[in-house]
Amino acid sequence: MRLIKIMENDVVDSDSGICVSIWVSGCPHRCNGCHNSEYWDSNAVPETDNEIVLRNVLEAINKNGIMRNLSLLGGEPLYDNNLDDYLYIVKEVKKVFPDIKIYCWTGYILENFTDKQKEILNYIDVLIDGPF
Repeated sequence: MRLIKIMENDVVDSDSGICVSIWVSGCPHRCNGCHNSEYWDSNAVPETDNEIVLRNVLEAINKNGIMRNLSLLGGEPLYDNNLDDYLYIVKEVKKVFPDIKIYCWTGYILENFTDKQKEILNYIDVLIDGPF
């Protein structure tokens, strides 16, 4: 995973409660006015092992006994370079915290999702789609 950061206490991306937000690099959309344009390049940061990311996310979700939701951000979470990594993370998170609310922010449009992109719909609760 090309991890930019894990934000443990993010309130901007949640309609209820606090989120743990995962930010990755790599985005093919390059939307005008993007507030994360520094994350467009897939090689902006070195790869981080998914197991390390997962461990940090699981610890952050219930840190200090306060349950948090999970938000997938980028770059572009559903970009080919990121999709397998995010699928792994959300599958594992749902195993440990089946009631967690997972948000996914994507510049892709749901009606145009590939079959692979549609797979993430089995694990997320809120999809915010379309160009920014």
